[in-house]
Amino acid sequence: MPYLAVSALSHPGLLRERNEDSLVVGPWTLCATVTENPQTLVFPPGTPLVVAVADGLGGHPGGDVASALVARRLASIGSALTDEDAVRAALDACNRAVFEASGGDEASELAAMGTTVAGTVVLPDSLLAFNVGDSRVFAASPDGLQQVSVDDSPPVAPGQRTTSLVTQCLGGSLAYRAVRPHVTTVPLAPGDRYLICTDGVTDPLTTDVLEEVMREHDDCRAAFELWKAAIAAGGPDNITLAVVRLADE
Repeated sequence: MPYLAVSALSHPGLLRERNEDSLVVGPWTLCATVTENPQTLVFPPGTPLVVAVADGLGGHPGGDVASALVARRLASIGSALTDEDAVRAALDACNRAVFEASGGDEASELAAMGTTVAGTVVLPDSLLAFNVGDSRVFAASPDGLQQVSVDDSPPVAPGQRTTSLVTQCLGGSLAYRAVRPHVTTVPLAPGDRYLICTDGVTDPLTTDVLEEVMREHDDCRAAFELWKAAIAAGGPDNITLAVVRLADE
């Protein structure tokens, strides 16, 4: 019988005082939590299953509050995310919720808090990949790793590989700003695997490293080895990731 296996962890890294990332896997959430050992959850196919990461904006107050709000909201409505329009509507609602929780147009200690989000919704025969910001979704196959999310980032300066700036996120401003979520539908077949992660993984590690780890390891071991590689590279940011696999037996 086919099933979905999701292996995930969330860790503050080596330089941040706290973890402002959050994670949602179906009805389960991890918010500002340290999990050095990956946890694997198994689900039957059928009901839409949302797996997503949210990365609270650094340098803004309440990044952990914003990411947790989005993770918990997606967990509560995940089973209703049956198509692209439903995902876009959910992300629009999350954007509004983060803005209102920050105090809206009123000055507050959470003013301009915000978060990125990226994830997948696994449907019976397809997968919806979505993001707002620079957290990423990759498809892993024997042919390599392919990014299916779209970075909301400005052009990288000459000589640099990454940037910490984002051109849109959920919340993150003193005045309400609408977002244009990236959502795409891809076919899904037994054996397909996806990597969902915050930039605490992709900033210190090149795509070649991600590809090698995903090619050599499955599930929990892949999640652990990616965390270990990010730590070995200095662990400059919070590290949150999930490996999703559709198994056929």
